[in-house]
Amino acid sequence: MPKAGIIYNDSKSTACETAKAIEQHLTTQGWEVQTALGVGGILGYASPESPVCHTPIDSLVPPGFGPEMAFALVLGGDGTVLAACRQLAPVGIPILAINTGHMGFLTETYLNNLIPAITATVAGDYSIEERTMLTVEARRHNTTFWEALCLNEMVLHREPLTSMCHFEIEVGHHAPVDIAADGIIVSTPTGSTAYSLSAGGPVVTPGVPVLQLVPICPHSLASRALVFADSEPVMILPAIPNRLVMVVDGNGGCYIFPEDQVRISKSPYVARFIRLQNPEFFRILREKLGWGLPHIAKPTSVEIP
Repeated sequence: MPKAGIIYNDSKSTACETAKAIEQHLTTQGWEVQTALGVGGILGYASPESPVCHTPIDSLVPPGFGPEMAFALVLGGDGTVLAACRQLAPVGIPILAINTGHMGFLTETYLNNLIPAITATVAGDYSIEERTMLTVEARRHNTTFWEALCLNEMVLHREPLTSMCHFEIEVGHHAPVDIAADGIIVSTPTGSTAYSLSAGGPVVTPGVPVLQLVPICPHSLASRALVFADSEPVMILPAIPNRLVMVVDGNGGCYIFPEDQVRISKSPYVARFIRLQNPEFFRILREKLGWGLPHIAKPTSVEIP
């Protein structure tokens, strides 16, 4: 019996109703269906009273989900997709993301195309696009006390009402650099259209094997976004006496203290997205972010009454 999965955002009634309908539809076609909530892929946040909430990367895979599963449908917005990637990447399950949220930058299709999308997926009429993910580790005394998979970005920044920070950063084997800024973003190509873009970083097409480091509000005209090979790990050491806040994909994070280190490296796991048509990144940029839209044509002549 073939096996499929459904991960959905249970805070959205549309996603809940659609998940039930899809489960019934696939079951009547002879599929075994497992369901899970997207919240299972959200890591949660540490607190000052409990600064360590270590959830090992592989432990987020939902019960009943494994390499034998043909595909998983993800119902929600971009946050649910990010959480689902964290849940499913360790076991390599392809994801068909169906938008029931707002932006839906990471989703493949919409509810009005649900049945044709499921029909094509069941028939195997699709391609798979792999996206780079990062392994983010917070380390103290050479011991990892917090870790996460990351599809978009890792952000390390100051707390509110504190002063600008200094970061000592090592990229691969290169000499360390010091950057003074409100924070640091390390982004994948997928994340280049998210927080990194808002902070002034470049847009990177998904297939380029690079990462980028973007300072947030740097205190120098010389501190600008850096693009480098994704084979080079990044080590960040806070060079200030105050604690910092680290957030991964907006889904979870922890406090980083002066004695801690943050290590970011390309993950052995990838996010596997089902594509029902040839991926067209520029079309998505145009539809979602308005990039490359033609200018309004100016009249060539003016008629005077």
